[in-house]
Amino acid sequence: MWFQVTDPADPAHVVAVLEALQDARPRCGATAVVAVDGPSGSGKTTLAKGLVDALGCPAVHMDEIYPGWDGLADAVPLLVDQVLAPLSRGLPGRYRTWDWEDHRWGPSRDVPVTPLLVVEGCASSVGAAGGYAAVRVWVEADRDERMRRGLARDGETFRPHWERWAAQEAALFGADGTRERADVVLDTRVAR
Repeated sequence: MWFQVTDPADPAHVVAVLEALQDARPRCGATAVVAVDGPSGSGKTTLAKGLVDALGCPAVHMDEIYPGWDGLADAVPLLVDQVLAPLSRGLPGRYRTWDWEDHRWGPSRDVPVTPLLVVEGCASSVGAAGGYAAVRVWVEADRDERMRRGLARDGETFRPHWERWAAQEAALFGADGTRERADVVLDTRVAR
């Protein structure tokens, strides 16, 4: 989950996104959205934290929007309807958060009208959500590295969920062509 991130972002990756943002124009009303997408365990949240620190802007974490382990595709219209569409009209967004322990919807979070917003997580630039992004970022690493990172973070008991989630990612990203539509592609593999 996003709140577990402690590692710093690669400064070169942050700079690459900031450079792309310089030439981008807002596509969500007056808000320039940086969508940080890619498969689980690739380093999206780490990069997003670096971007938020550099830009001093708020972030929306898809981990809070997915309606459970089978809700990857369902999160895209939730992001659009609750956050991006209102911001595009100059209105604040407000989304319901998913309670992963109780497997139900929890409290809502407000998203202020802001000149910059980072949206991070799987599917943050998929389908209609991608149309609101000023910069689409794809973060990747090889499957074994991503699995190692995910299990280190979430624990071995989450392996079956990871496998199920990975199948949803492959289907959604493949049908959408998410990586191919990215403005910036970053590889976070650990050098060996």
